[in-house]
Amino acid sequence: MEYPTLTGKEEPAVAAQARNDNNVVHLAIPPAPARRKAGGKAPAQSPSTAAEYFQRIELYAHKIRQTKDIDNIIETLEEALRETRALHTTNEMAAARQQVALAEQRIERLKSELELVTRLVREDQLTRALNRRGLEDALKREVARATRSDTPLCVAMIDIDNFKHLNDTHGHQAGDKVLVHLVEIIQDTLRTNDLIGRYGGEEFLVLLPGSPLEAACEVMQRLQTQMAQKPIVWENLELCVTFSVGVATLRPAEIAPALIGRADKAMYEAKRKGKNCVVTAA
Repeated sequence: MEYPTLTGKEEPAVAAQARNDNNVVHLAIPPAPARRKAGGKAPAQSPSTAAEYFQRIELYAHKIRQTKDIDNIIETLEEALRETRALHTTNEMAAARQQVALAEQRIERLKSELELVTRLVREDQLTRALNRRGLEDALKREVARATRSDTPLCVAMIDIDNFKHLNDTHGHQAGDKVLVHLVEIIQDTLRTNDLIGRYGGEEFLVLLPGSPLEAACEVMQRLQTQMAQKPIVWENLELCVTFSVGVATLRPAEIAPALIGRADKAMYEAKRKGKNCVVTAA
């Protein structure tokens, strides 16, 4: 399965719009504002005059043009939006109140569009779980957080048992329904800070921050019970679906690929042991 990526040559239209001079760079530029040197650091305080506001907008526009990262663009837009809203309280901007309000609306709309694109490029379109790219970003974050705070982090590699046989027997639409059903059960069972992503095909990776190994295994066993209690009905047939799981906990100084690799090996060991079981990584 291919996963969507954003490159410098294939950015979404709205991301390109974020750096378009007509959309953000000159929201309300006066005839001759005093411009701050490109790349300069904006003051911490909100602008108190129109001239200072226009200088800030130019600075934000420069920052947007210099990045291809949507998260950075959204963060810059949020800064610009905060300062635009702050201008509602200044006397000097009273005459330009309508223009400032329009600028605020445009920034809000663009920010919403970029947030939507960010979600879509990190989301599996079938199951609505994270896709491979979203998983990699989330795991990188969680590994850094666990290392920084010295807290446990477990990952669980899940693989649906006999999935090829299910597809061959009942068709790919039935297989798709099984994938969606599994993700729904996992999302209903996990905590709000746990994450589920489609790693590839019928494989899913679950991130369990703050969970020790024993607790993570108990969660996986509970998921297997839930799956057995809620069979899928397809063309008047109940499809009993099981899955095998490998669970690994982050070691000191371990990198994300190594952690996933150990969970993956444990999952294959669960397959060798007869499937529909949970195995912890060595």
